[in-house]
Formats: sequence, structure tokens, C-alpha cells
Amino acid sequence: MSSLIVVVTVFAALIMFFRVKIVNITGAHRYSDAEILSVAGISDGQNMFLMNKYRMADKLIRELTYLEDVQISRDLPDTLIIDLKECVIPLAVAQDAACWLVSPSGKIVDRLDISAADQYAQITGCPILSPSVGTQIALPSDYLPQQRSLVQLLTALDTAQMLDDVDGIRLDKHDCILVDYGGRFTVKFPLDANYRFKLHALEVYINGEKIQDNMTGTFDLTRDDRNYFQQNVR
Repeated sequence: MSSLIVVVTVFAALIMFFRVKIVNITGAHRYSDAEILSVAGISDGQNMFLMNKYRMADKLIRELTYLEDVQISRDLPDTLIIDLKECVIPLAVAQDAACWLVSPSGKIVDRLDISAADQYAQITGCPILSPSVGTQIALPSDYLPQQRSLVQLLTALDTAQMLDDVDGIRLDKHDCILVDYGGRFTVKFPLDANYRFKLHALEVYINGEKIQDNMTGTFDLTRDDRNYFQQNVR
């Protein structure tokens, strides 16, 4: 009986005392704090232990489609912490008289008028199947290796903070992915590769002494002999 009394007392204390007074939100760019709190259903004075933080995180990702990841934690006695990862640099797929924006994780985050496509780096060479905002991109079955590799490459580019230099991505080859990069290079990536390593090699070469500011050409990162760069000759 005494154990039951202790449990009831502790539970009552949790309900009575630990209530939301402060909410710290980090990583938001597109969405306001008020919008995030409204969608999550968080209000001042709400009990911190009765809320389902996993359900709230799922609702935020589902309804605020530019969000890639949401982590919610408690800092007792009265602070709720919401850490967001938001798609800042989407790529575009122009299809079906629409511009579909795709995040680095492969999630379709928005649908714009087709005229907006030129404002973004575009993914070309393969249609996406039944595009819908909030869903993952799906390519035809014979493009599944490209689909898997595309998401892995986009994630690596985003992590390396290199996505802003991407001018376009082409999926029309069945043995590689072609990336137009930095306004003057084409980069040939193998499928199913260690893209973190490949991007590091690319950065080293671009920033090295052999690559001059006026050079254009192709980096063939499918090669293993380190003779990656082929300069365009005018």
C-alpha cells in the first residue's frame, strides 16, 4: 500500500508542477514560432509529462512539409526544447505543368507554378511517379538505383554544405549521376558510392593548385586512378 501511495504522490507532483512556461525553438527559417506551436498543439501551462512529444513531432513534419526532422525534449522544470531541421535549399523537378520542390532527403516539400522551376537547380532525366507534397519521390522501377543514390548524394551535399553550388542534377545515365556544379564543372558520380568521401575528393581538387579560376571541365569520380579532371578545350 505504501508503494502505491508513493507512486500516486509522484504522479500527482508531475502533473501539478511540471508545466510549460518556456519553449526554445531552434532551426526554424520558413515557419514562425507561433505557427510551430499552433501545429504542435503546445500552449502555456500545458503539462510536460502528459504531452506526447513523438506525436507532436510527427504532426509537425506532416503538416509543415519543409521540416525534415523534429526533436522535442524537456528541460525540467518548465522548459520545452524543439530542435528543427528544415529544408533550406530544395531542388526542382519540372513536371505535369508544375514545379515540384524536393528536399535533400528526397521529400517533396512544395508544389509551385511551372514558371518557378528556373529559380532552382533542377533534377532532370527521369520523371517522378505520382508526385504529391509531403511524400518521398518515387522513380520508375528501372531507375531505383538512381533514386537510392540520388537521395544519398543530396544528403551528403547538404551535410557538406555544398548544395548551394549545385546547378543541376541529371539522371539520364543508368551507370552514374551527373551534377552541374559551381557554374563551370560537370561532376560524374558513380551509383551507390561513399558520397562523403567523393565530395571531399572533389573539394580537394577544386581548391588545389591544378584547377585555375578560368578552367571548366568534368570531374569523373567514377575513376579509381585519381585522374579525375578533364579540362574543356576551347
